[in-house]
Amino acid sequence: MFLKIKKRIDRELKKYSLEIEKTYHLNTLSPLLFKSIKEYILREGKRVRPILFCIGYLGFAKRPARGLFKSAISLELLHDFMLIHDDIIDKSDIRRGKPAMHVVLDKKIPKNKGVKFNGQDMAIVTGDVIYAMALDAFLSIEEKPKRKELALKKLILAALYTGSGEFIELLLGAKQIEKVNKNEVYKIYDYKTANYTFASPLAMGATLAGAENGQILKLLQYGMFLGRAFQIKDDIIGTFSKSSEIGKSNLTDLTEAKKTILLWHAYNNCSGREKKIMKKILAMGRVREAQLKQIRSIILKSKSLKYAKDEIKSLIAKSKNILESIKIKHNYRKAIEDFSEKILKV
Repeated sequence: MFLKIKKRIDRELKKYSLEIEKTYHLNTLSPLLFKSIKEYILREGKRVRPILFCIGYLGFAKRPARGLFKSAISLELLHDFMLIHDDIIDKSDIRRGKPAMHVVLDKKIPKNKGVKFNGQDMAIVTGDVIYAMALDAFLSIEEKPKRKELALKKLILAALYTGSGEFIELLLGAKQIEKVNKNEVYKIYDYKTANYTFASPLAMGATLAGAENGQILKLLQYGMFLGRAFQIKDDIIGTFSKSSEIGKSNLTDLTEAKKTILLWHAYNNCSGREKKIMKKILAMGRVREAQLKQIRSIILKSKSLKYAKDEIKSLIAKSKNILESIKIKHNYRKAIEDFSEKILKV
């Protein structure tokens, strides 16, 4: 079922990309802005957030409302906005296997001595435009005004918490690894990933469908456990995969000294000599493949990869217990289970 929903969302995104000029006159305002946004939002992605939004809605709604899928793409547009800003902060040049937005725009700037701005400046503004588009798209669903108001508030809070998560992650990146604790790492996972990737999309959909508050709270709990598991898996992929396999640099997290569960556990379970190596690499500012291999070796030797995978299994088990108590239509419960299994397979 989730593949069917994904195809529908991809079609809606393509349709939306053709409507941008008619709705917002972006091509008239700036052909570069129009073309850059259109190309970026159509890049291939997992569409996790809009899929869960649709499942959350359809699992409780008596019948599908008009505008559901256009409303769903607002979550993909919100994600695009976040990614554009993330890539600037992380100094990442690749996104979804293609140049990041700031790289694309940097190549379009006239090379005059008097030019005082760069691609990053333009990308920040482009991201802001996409955020506004996301809010507008969200209002497309033809549902009761009160439900839309409550769901929109959840969307805005998801954006607020994600930004807050990014803020505290930057601060934690400057903190010495020996002073970092597990709760701090999970706090970032919860705010930056779990809430806006899993919990909020499900809750927004259910809210629009008129689900009871108790059911919405359970969906939020379910999504938070699932989101933590997803972020741990993402950390594993980011550390042990090739850049060509993940569509972005596999050195980014180390370069930014991001504190992951893998690094936290490895540091607290390795030798004194290995601790010195880890601290040195995390303080370098710019790492290369050789340093990544050293970190991988320490993670494996300290059994941190096994620890991370066990954490994922534990979180999945907790999420399943909650899902069993949610009064959602059987076929959509199965859709959530299948989708979660697909994206969390370790």
